[in-house]
Amino acid sequence: MRRIDLKKAQPAHFSTMRDINRQIVLNYVRERGPISRAEIARETVLQRSTVSTIVDELVSDSLVEEIGEGESTGGRRPTLLRLRASGAAAIGIDITPTRTTVATSDLSGRVLEKEEFATNPDFEKTIKRAIECVLEIKKRHKEGLEGVGVILPGLVDPHQGKALYIPYFNWRDLEIEHRVSAATGLTVTIDNDANAGALAELWFGRPEVSSARDFIMVFVSEGVGTGIIFDGQIYRGTCGAAGEFGHMIIGERAPVACSCGSHDCWEAFASGRAALARYSRLTKRADATGRLTFAQLIDRALAGDAAARTAIVNTAKYVSIGISNLIVGFSPELVVVGGSIARAWPLVAEVFGETVERSVRRGLPTARIIASTLGEQTTLMGALSLVLANKFAYASSI
Repeated sequence: MRRIDLKKAQPAHFSTMRDINRQIVLNYVRERGPISRAEIARETVLQRSTVSTIVDELVSDSLVEEIGEGESTGGRRPTLLRLRASGAAAIGIDITPTRTTVATSDLSGRVLEKEEFATNPDFEKTIKRAIECVLEIKKRHKEGLEGVGVILPGLVDPHQGKALYIPYFNWRDLEIEHRVSAATGLTVTIDNDANAGALAELWFGRPEVSSARDFIMVFVSEGVGTGIIFDGQIYRGTCGAAGEFGHMIIGERAPVACSCGSHDCWEAFASGRAALARYSRLTKRADATGRLTFAQLIDRALAGDAAARTAIVNTAKYVSIGISNLIVGFSPELVVVGGSIARAWPLVAEVFGETVERSVRRGLPTARIIASTLGEQTTLMGALSLVLANKFAYASSI
């Protein structure tokens, strides 16, 4: 049970019930479509007249469309409904340490178009280029755009709409939401990459993830981040700072410095940069960390490069140590591993299982560890999900 927050609680008026019913009907169309009004009424036990009124509103709002008649069960053939399939509904801006991607999707999360460019360490140049891409999209899609989602690899406060600290570039106190909204005229939502990746898995992942009420996304790329889903929603904590487990101390004298400068943090042992440093030492090539990306190192490991495989497996051992701590502390149903390391799953899955089995004490519940079900599009889908989830979720105020 949840204690009512009297600072935020609002009395339940008739409009509150109507909004809840609207979201229920919309999600039935999203998850069960094609579906008829009569089927929705039977499933929800809402009056058929109520369902019809809501559906008419959803059709008028261009969220739902009629696609023809279904099979008759003895009476008139029912009209089938699905989410609007045509046109762009969301724009996502996915800013990573190396690449920035701007993309559009329809209401179902299907990516329609995208553009990529190298992320410039100068924030002004990066955000200006991203805004230009959004404005070009607006010219091509004059109606139906619900908003823009922006994600960054660092500490983000979604409520203020600010990027507080992006360590890879040392970006601080950036007014992202206001900047993009003022330039584009669209509603803007921002978050960090791990939170957004978790949100994408919740709404658009395969059923083994999307049906879970409690899971943790561990995102391993140039850094390490986590997104926490409790009871079907992101847990953000004060100022959006929850989930910064990349900075928990798990040892000493890591192969690289964490983005915060410490050599004791989980990120310093378990990130892609740590894997590259291990590979450099194994091959005795000091230039390896400058020439290779983490993705290229994984390619080498999958192709049979022994040193690359060793570097990846050793890094996975440290990833799994942190995962074990999260399982003991939070007892989630699932841990979903995303980011570049998910591509190395054939090499690391057994390492994760063995470490967790050894470190989670007997009698305590464990959790399944799986690779991201969205593959390499996890963060991009996360940016789009910041917009799309707002259309399908009901924001409770109690």
